[in-house]
Amino acid sequence: MVSVLSSHAAHAQSKTIAERLGYPADSKLLIIHADDLAVAHSVDKAAFAALDQRAVSSASIMVPCPWLTEVAEYAKAHPDADLGLHLTLTSEWKTYRWGPVASRDQVPSLLAPDGYFFADTMPAATHATPEDVEREIRAQVDRALELGIHPTHLDSHMGVLFARPELFAVFVKVAHAYGLPFLAVRVQDARARMLSVLSPQDIVLDSLDMTDRRPSEDWMAYYVGVVKALTPGVHEIIVHLGYDDAELQAITVDHPDYGAAWRQRDFNVVTSPEFKQALADNHVILIGWKNLKKLLQ
Repeated sequence: MVSVLSSHAAHAQSKTIAERLGYPADSKLLIIHADDLAVAHSVDKAAFAALDQRAVSSASIMVPCPWLTEVAEYAKAHPDADLGLHLTLTSEWKTYRWGPVASRDQVPSLLAPDGYFFADTMPAATHATPEDVEREIRAQVDRALELGIHPTHLDSHMGVLFARPELFAVFVKVAHAYGLPFLAVRVQDARARMLSVLSPQDIVLDSLDMTDRRPSEDWMAYYVGVVKALTPGVHEIIVHLGYDDAELQAITVDHPDYGAAWRQRDFNVVTSPEFKQALADNHVILIGWKNLKKLLQ
């Protein structure tokens, strides 16, 4: 149900997000966001390095994955780190798999025939019931909280929660229940209808970007081009960080998309002087989900 804003809140909503955060109305605000923490030690190390260098301003955690406790230790040692939850309903790697946090008998529609999550977005979204999805993503948030992680936001691994209106509605419901901002992006196509479940207080990003399949030599040019094209508003670039080492090569075997070399290239770009100079030259202000979370309080 859409709540009615008080006159004070309505006045606040009439301002741009930049103004509400204390910046000029025409500011270009950007979240540089690292996905997939907890999936591998290599990914964690690269993400921690990028966070510590302020090369990324936010990251999100895959709670069902084996390296979760390493991320929890980092979160405790770095209470100011901007760490959200990458709500996970798929397990995409060939020989490295995971399943739900909730008991398997409580979320049967989320399980592929092998007992793990489905490997791809559409099979996961097609088979999942909203009830099982809500049970599982609440379990993931609760598990993070039990480990001392205080998430700054929620988003969706491989976009499963954006694949069906019923699943997006559950995503929004759970985010509201925990008082967290969540990934929603302004679009002009048929997906815009899903945004009707949002409340007036919810924050919608103006754009979302990440690399697609392109030659490795074009990697830097792509990201610099995205930065140059930013307009006033709030934007996010998602990167997938990791080191091209034996661990990550084994995990991502036969899966070059978002694989070890891909993640090393992303790390090299965001930590490079050239990329940082592009941000400065284009007057981009880095923010995190923590900043947006404050607007909900």
